[in-house]
Amino acid sequence: MAKLKVTLTRSLIGRPETQRKTVKSLGLGKMHSSSVLPDNEAIRGQVFKVKHLVTVEEVDE
Repeated sequence: MAKLKVTLTRSLIGRPETQRKTVKSLGLGKMHSSSVLPDNEAIRGQVFKVKHLVTVEEVDE
């Protein structure tokens, strides 16, 4: 099953609270932190909501 590696590349300073909570729920905290998550519709929806703040790579594990 494919997984997604999500990396926080932009700062959360000045961002709405909903975007901050979404980034936190993806397991990201500080800048350049990464998280490997399962590739499903829920995760893709969260990534879409903050796509301007993160980079996404597909990884096989």
